[in-house]
Amino acid sequence: MLRPESTAFQALVQHPAMAVGLTVLAFFLAIRVQRLARGSVLLNPTLVAIVITAACLHLFGISYDTYMRGAGFLHFLLGPAVVALAIPLYRQTPLIIASGRLLGVSLAVGLTVGIVTAVGIAWVLGASTQTILTLAPKGATSGISIGVSEKIGGIPVLTAVLVICTGVSGAILGPPIMRAIGVADQRIFGVTMGISAHGQGIAEAFKVSEVAGAFAGLGMALNGVLTAMIIPVSLTLIS
Repeated sequence: MLRPESTAFQALVQHPAMAVGLTVLAFFLAIRVQRLARGSVLLNPTLVAIVITAACLHLFGISYDTYMRGAGFLHFLLGPAVVALAIPLYRQTPLIIASGRLLGVSLAVGLTVGIVTAVGIAWVLGASTQTILTLAPKGATSGISIGVSEKIGGIPVLTAVLVICTGVSGAILGPPIMRAIGVADQRIFGVTMGISAHGQGIAEAFKVSEVAGAFAGLGMALNGVLTAMIIPVSLTLIS
């Protein structure tokens, strides 16, 4: 049996296939767990996969840097996956054009509430300026929010963690809340999930329909672009 301190084990964990295999296996198990729980939103596959992967890394003494060197290929695939969202967007072009007012109101409300609540709650609780700046861009996707956080003086690594937490919590709480308040319009469901829960929200929206998924992708993209523009400009005007 290989031991963590053995040369053979260290050579094995350094191999890219180990990180890719662990990630894929963890997500497969997470999906199985959710299905066994009859689709419980509390057992979000991404959240469960993160727990499984983190537990394995800790158990075998594998550093995060070592893991990411192998899993970098999967991280690279996030780019093409986002670009692929253009396909359902193209298919829903007429409906998107006809829903311009709905998108405008959704973005105005979602973007404002997302930033104001995060910054406001942190300020009321006495958080430091750096912490507030770290929280401000969490409503965008990780790639955008990390860049904004670094530019305005936040802590990019912490911002990334907050973005993940926002996405997972939005994916868990969003669908039952919207069902409870009677949201039946798939466009509203989609754009709300995209703005509030990013990629996780898009995944949940596509479970409903392609229309919901397309609007979720558009909501995430527009919210990210506006966040990257508004937050730095607002800080420049205030200072």
